[in-house]
Amino acid sequence: MSGLGPDDVRDRSAAWEVAERSVAFEGPIFTVRRDRVEMPNGDGTELVGRDVIEHVGSVGIIALDDRDRVLLLRQYRHPVGRLLWEAPAGLRDVAGEPLHRLAARELLEESGYRAGRWDTLLDVFSSPGMSDERVRIFLARDLTEVPADEIDFERVHEEADMPVVWVPLDEAVRKVLAGDVHNMIASIGVLAVQAARANGYRDLRPVDAPEG
Repeated sequence: MSGLGPDDVRDRSAAWEVAERSVAFEGPIFTVRRDRVEMPNGDGTELVGRDVIEHVGSVGIIALDDRDRVLLLRQYRHPVGRLLWEAPAGLRDVAGEPLHRLAARELLEESGYRAGRWDTLLDVFSSPGMSDERVRIFLARDLTEVPADEIDFERVHEEADMPVVWVPLDEAVRKVLAGDVHNMIASIGVLAVQAARANGYRDLRPVDAPEG
């Protein structure tokens, strides 16, 4: 037995010794580096190679209307070769921009809606086995549709054809559990909203809650 209990279940910072580090690729969104990390092996330690993707980070938005419907949009994702149903999301590509303002901008540009109420829903690492990407997922409510001529944004490339559908929350949950929806932000966001709704949204953190 580890001697740990439920009260100990909280992620915390840690840093194993890195003996060597080199950069294999450097780009505007992510960088790939190779670390040689000192790790335990049972009898002591050994140096083990680990490839790491350094990512600028992102935000996601679960938009919920007054009829308990979730906004999902479809976008082509080349790495997986699929049209995925996703929640609005965007990169943290403006230095110093507060995350909730980035989220509001992405919601407006991708869906054409503004939200009157914002809460922090989740903070996650998208793929911590290989990337340091942090994702903050917000819950957006009190939604208002904005006329298209008031949105100063041109959709190109993957965003050129991005239809929007409103899905009842319970149906969205069923689609996630059935394997019809694969996008990480949409999947965990939908399930988290269902859990939050069951508790009357009392456990949600404020929009500017610090990232742990």
